Amino acid sequence: MIRDDPIPGAITTFWPERAGLPCGRPLLVLGLGNRLLGDDAAGPIVIEQLVQRHGEHPDVSWRDGGTLGLSLLPEIEDADALVVVDAARFGAEPGTVQVFEGLVMDEQLGGRKQSAHELALADLMGAAALGGRLPPRRALVAVEPADTALGLEPTPAVAAALPALVAAVEALVARWAPGRTNASDAALPLQEVAHEA
Repeated sequence: MIRDDPIPGAITTFWPERAGLPCGRPLLVLGLGNRLLGDDAAGPIVIEQLVQRHGEHPDVSWRDGGTLGLSLLPEIEDADALVVVDAARFGAEPGTVQVFEGLVMDEQLGGRKQSAHELALADLMGAAALGGRLPPRRALVAVEPADTALGLEPTPAVAAALPALVAAVEALVARWAPGRTNASDAALPLQEVAHEA
């Protein structure tokens, strides 16, 4: 017998996606970093600029993840697509912007960790994968830092790279966010940004 009413005192779990209902926002754009550590602030600064440029967007959640925490796992698991913006060491000149998509992102996160939030992000992605809820479309938009010592401003190299970081995120949002067909979406340019894989 199927009950329409809940059983008193029972713990119930509702999965909106299993009922064919939307769950969360389809695209999560997550900026990581510590605003007190110079170039490490790149992720949160980019999120701030994107919010100023685009405001609320029905298909995108702009999120300043700071130095990350386990509390972000449900947001990552509920996302159909994930874009992470971070200062990350990948062996290039300071200020170099690179986009790592899909398995290439996973490999980048699986390498040697340079900061606590890189380790935490790798752990979060692993936990989402273990639960079968890793976003199928995912990318890391990274800038090579020059200095992550105590400081309230990014170095000139990373400050000069901020527009390229914003453009790379906007290009991914233009590709991955559903519902870009109405006039309110015109603020998100449909441009491609050249990147290395």
